[in-house]
Amino acid sequence: MGDPHGVGIIGLGAISGQYLNTFAACPGIRIAAVADLNAARAAEVAEATGAAALSVDELVAHPEVDTVLNLTIPAAHADIALKAIAAGKHVYGEKPLAAAFADAQRVVAAGEAAGVRVGCAPDTVLGTGVQTARDAIDKGEIGVPTFATATMIARGHEVWHPNPDFYYTEGGGPLLDMGPYYVTSLVHLLGPVVSVTGASSRSRDQRVIGSGARAGEQVPVSIDTHVTGILHHAGGALSTLVMSFDGYATSAPNIEVHGTEGTVTVPDPNHFSGDVTLDRHDRERGVIAPSAGFAESGRGVGLIDMARAQADRAPRADGAMALHVLEVMTGLLRSAETGARLDMQTTVERPALVPFTAHADWTVA
Repeated sequence: MGDPHGVGIIGLGAISGQYLNTFAACPGIRIAAVADLNAARAAEVAEATGAAALSVDELVAHPEVDTVLNLTIPAAHADIALKAIAAGKHVYGEKPLAAAFADAQRVVAAGEAAGVRVGCAPDTVLGTGVQTARDAIDKGEIGVPTFATATMIARGHEVWHPNPDFYYTEGGGPLLDMGPYYVTSLVHLLGPVVSVTGASSRSRDQRVIGSGARAGEQVPVSIDTHVTGILHHAGGALSTLVMSFDGYATSAPNIEVHGTEGTVTVPDPNHFSGDVTLDRHDRERGVIAPSAGFAESGRGVGLIDMARAQADRAPRADGAMALHVLEVMTGLLRSAETGARLDMQTTVERPALVPFTAHADWTVA
């Protein structure tokens, strides 16, 4: 896939800085081109990285771009991905793969037809937190996994975000915003989901912006802001998911996986690392030393892993995983509307465990 591997970045908002920092530590990645609606921002990043500042059409056609990194808003994810695929480029994007499940299906199908790779965040699950927990589960440290809990409870983005409107309209909400981290982790830990049962509610129809130039302004709420449900995994385990912007605080662990012999507690899946703890019937609770995952990781390792993957191994943060996770989340929302348990159309293989990998080993070759 090129050596060094050329990346063209579309969308240079706040999240792009984390990707740029990660790529700077990987000699096998080169930023070949950048594009943004803010021409001054594009020029600034181009000067700092040695990239060309281009339009979107110019970037996807650039001969030195192997992979298009799509950091645009969710509503544009599918259109940009399809444009890149049509130009014969691999594409990796921020979550979700698309704003709608049908559009995500089109992206994955187009990538397969064109013979290019499709990848998608979150890649936080490739860090030492989730991967060490998975390693412990796979080694039988908790016996046979039986159920898991995954909890994210917050007051809502209006508390800190100066323009939180998007989070309270169609395509927003706690599940589609934060759920990708939790659902992707659960699939890594317990395997694909075969059906879902959901319920949802909202605590109020207006939110008050708490900071910035619009502080005190009311934002209408048109979607449910508390979503809960049960994920039925193919292996038989059940996961209980709670994603909410309607709580004040919680002491619940982010993720716990329970088995016949013990329990493993998983750190915040929105981060790459953190303590993994193990409770067993025959020993005291303790922290497990990191045993798997990219150490000292940052956003962008999923793209690096995609560039490294050969024919004998699929990328760990690939389109198939993102499509399955999106179907699980949209399925929960549909189930909440209808009151019915819904079967999933998609499935996915659990990606290969990430061997414990030092920062210096983030190479493409």
